[in-house]
Amino acid sequence: MKIVMKVKLLPTPDEASALGATLCTVNAGANMVSAVAFEKGVTSRNDLQKLVYGRLKAEFGLGAQAAVRTVKKVVDAYATLRANVGAGRLGPEGSKRRGKATSKPIVFREDAAQPFDDRILSWQHDAGTVSIWTTSGRLKGLRFVGSPDQLKTLAAFRKGETDLVSRDGKWFLVAVCEVPSEPLNTDPVDWIGLDRGIVNLATTSDGTHYSGRRLTRYRRWQARKKAELQAKQTRSARRRLKRRAKREARHAAHINHAISKECVAVAKRTGRGIALEELRGIRDRVRPGRDQRAALSSWPFHQLDRYIAYKAERAGVPVMWVDAAYTSQMCPRCGHTDRANRPTRDHFRCRRCGLAGPADVVAGVNVRNRARSAWVLVNGPALQGT
Repeated sequence: MKIVMKVKLLPTPDEASALGATLCTVNAGANMVSAVAFEKGVTSRNDLQKLVYGRLKAEFGLGAQAAVRTVKKVVDAYATLRANVGAGRLGPEGSKRRGKATSKPIVFREDAAQPFDDRILSWQHDAGTVSIWTTSGRLKGLRFVGSPDQLKTLAAFRKGETDLVSRDGKWFLVAVCEVPSEPLNTDPVDWIGLDRGIVNLATTSDGTHYSGRRLTRYRRWQARKKAELQAKQTRSARRRLKRRAKREARHAAHINHAISKECVAVAKRTGRGIALEELRGIRDRVRPGRDQRAALSSWPFHQLDRYIAYKAERAGVPVMWVDAAYTSQMCPRCGHTDRANRPTRDHFRCRRCGLAGPADVVAGVNVRNRARSAWVLVNGPALQGT
């Protein structure tokens, strides 16, 4: 499976200046290529390269491989745009957002990431350095750092392009690694049902809670600070708002990584699979209260799904998505489904058989039971005459 590894570069001031000038130049060249592609209606890599290759070398001073990578970056950007339009992510035909995206050439920021291949970027893993092409000449002995696990994976499994990224004055290399996955467990002994929410970010059918109260306090504090900055309406305030938004996103990603890592580790150790609720379109199906709308719309539920899915694939743990309807209102013992079974947010009590317990744990058990039924249906012996 493919994963990405991000390591931090430690350039000197002169090296950082050379890297910054390189990004500025290649992105100016990419904007020229994008304009040609839009004007001529050419998005084939070979055809576009014939039109702009000479100009990239003569007008922008790019080397041969840097020019090729720049053309590919533009072609990939237009391919992504076509995919988003085709999938309806930019709205229906005739919508303002779709028209704005398709009526003009794609524009690249001055500091947009630039792909490098092995001809213009080489790694010296033992020394912890790279040699990279720039418009000012090749930089050799440029140091990079990362965690021991990152560096080990990078040395063993790196394959393909590496992106040079500038972020808030810091420099990073983002490399693609082809990591072998463990054999998939095709005969799990059982399933771990996982219920997700706001108060409890995740609750397993085993009764493990990943509380969200501390995160909720953190996000409320961030919201107050953001409101104060928005009221100032200054350029400095807008810059600080962007930094706060990135910090909050990193915090949420860290929590989702921690939850997904522990869930996958437990499933692997016990020989079980992981069952998740299918939450696509959840924002259209539910009607939260006014005080819950911001929390529901801003928490990255899909991110937790993705983290669990790729960690499980790497560990050989099967993952199944099941119908999320009424998992918090159905009794797992007698099957009675009623909104009154959940008198409060935290408590469940079946009106028919009297089963009682924490509502999130009951929902997790229902998710697990649905995974069991689906697994038996798919993998059970075929009925006679079918």
